[in-house]
Amino acid sequence: MLGGPRLNVYDFDGTLYDGDCMVDLYKYCLKRRPYILVVFPSQFLAWYRFRKGKIDHRQMKQKYYRFFKFFDMEKMSKRFWDDNQNKIFGWYHDLHRDDDVVITASPYFHVKEICSRLGIENLIASDVDPIKGTCLGPNCRDVEKVRRFREAFGDANIDSFYSDTDHDAPLAALADKAYMVKNGEITEWVLDTEQV
Repeated sequence: MLGGPRLNVYDFDGTLYDGDCMVDLYKYCLKRRPYILVVFPSQFLAWYRFRKGKIDHRQMKQKYYRFFKFFDMEKMSKRFWDDNQNKIFGWYHDLHRDDDVVITASPYFHVKEICSRLGIENLIASDVDPIKGTCLGPNCRDVEKVRRFREAFGDANIDSFYSDTDHDAPLAALADKAYMVKNGEITEWVLDTEQV
């Protein structure tokens, strides 16, 4: 057992939030400026090349974020959360603690707004330029979440970890208790050796 503080840690998309906040932000922006579809061909090509293993997740996301150049994304993020804050699952409000940690692959600038509204100060997320859509560091997913957590919190213990995806198994393996969230329903996550 490690010697630091004991924390509850949460993934964000599909876990605290009902959906993928970046897919929903894209749709939100598209309704306001349909001409952003001009970048769709390059977005789709990047997704296809990623699926074929020709580019990595970070490279694919940089193409996806090309629509940022048409907006003041920090302002759009605030407007988005004004309209979508109700998509935070209600169960979280019952479990909230002031020292909760959210760790997500979504961009920091977008998730920090809703975390602030929820009273969550500890956020680890992908560092993305809100103007250019450039990824300024590694995509915060899989084992990168473990690295970033240890970088931020040292030898802290994870009491409970919540996620909606097996991709988070490396972080779940650090927790005393892990939970899988599907459509807002929480079940115990029993890890098998192939997941970690």
